[in-house]
Amino acid sequence: MGRKWKVLFLYTANSSRSQMAQGFLRSLAGNKYDAQSAGISPSILNPLAVRVMQEIGIDISKQNSKSVEVCLKEKFDYIITVCENARETCPNFPGGANKSYWSFEDPANSSGDEDEKMKGFRKVRDQIAEKIRGFIKIAPEPPSRGR
Repeated sequence: MGRKWKVLFLYTANSSRSQMAQGFLRSLAGNKYDAQSAGISPSILNPLAVRVMQEIGIDISKQNSKSVEVCLKEKFDYIITVCENARETCPNFPGGANKSYWSFEDPANSSGDEDEKMKGFRKVRDQIAEKIRGFIKIAPEPPSRGR
């Protein structure tokens, strides 16, 4: 097989939505994609995101929150923002990356007790899973050799 498509998921804090998207793409189609995530203002990986992904058998606990700055010299085939703020502040990347804007609620803003917060994270997790499955279906096969 040739090279993998390089996909970057951007989120302001790189703490939940982009991390979940990265985990899903690696789990569902890691043989075709090099999935990464980064944040405009990175923080830490949200433990509730880790928990809801573990519920469905995807371990994102070893992923790290990183700044988009470390990715600026890389060439990506797809850049996907998963929140409005990242869309508005997304820096320019080299090359002709395909850009997509997926807007999901921030599950970290879920209110209530831990069970209510987990429901919010599950809802967003399931929306991201659906979007990733659709992306995999429509994205072309990776090239057999470099572009």
